[in-house]
Amino acid sequence: MTRALRRPRSQLALATVAVLLGVLVVIQLRAQSGGSRLDALSAQELTDVVANLNTRNELLRAEITSTEAEADQLRAAEARGDTSIGQLQSDLARLQAWAGLLPVSGPGVRITVDGSLPGSAVDDLLNELHNAGAEAMAVGGVRIVPGSVVAGNPGELSVEDSPLADPLTVEAIGQPPALTGSLTRAGGIVAQFKATFPGVQVNVEPVDRIVVPATDRSLVPGHGTPRL
Repeated sequence: MTRALRRPRSQLALATVAVLLGVLVVIQLRAQSGGSRLDALSAQELTDVVANLNTRNELLRAEITSTEAEADQLRAAEARGDTSIGQLQSDLARLQAWAGLLPVSGPGVRITVDGSLPGSAVDDLLNELHNAGAEAMAVGGVRIVPGSVVAGNPGELSVEDSPLADPLTVEAIGQPPALTGSLTRAGGIVAQFKATFPGVQVNVEPVDRIVVPATDRSLVPGHGTPRL
């Protein structure tokens, strides 16, 4: 139920309460104005009239209580709806950020590669960061999303049709100690680069705050459709 639908229902409930209160007043006024007729009734008849009035009043009071409770429930549901919508919007923003549709910021590492690497070696570096817990990455200022590939021969690298300069900069958001430790451990990717590409220098720097931009790539599937 939307807020636009809840508000009329809440107003209708309050209007019903007002009408019931008016009915009570009319009943009391009629009872008072009918004094001359009541004088002609017997004691038993007067007892029956009073009993009927009491029963009717109890029913009206019960209806008022029920209507007021429904109005309170509608107001509470409306408040919960606002909270739920806000939470959904917050969750959607987080999903968009980590999917690459929005920029994100946080602690992580900045890796500078000075020297020529083939595209496959840079992809190996990105896979190592991903396995170490990187939550968002950028190469040369270009956001890495599923399907992004660094391609090209040494000195001619590109990603998402954007050429990459030398030295190459890779930024990754995640826990700096975990990312740094995974890259620089004995036998890790940095050690492998030194052994395979002797002229390449790799520097891994923990950073308190990194800003990773949003992707320019459309992430809408061209063939598949979501199943809800």
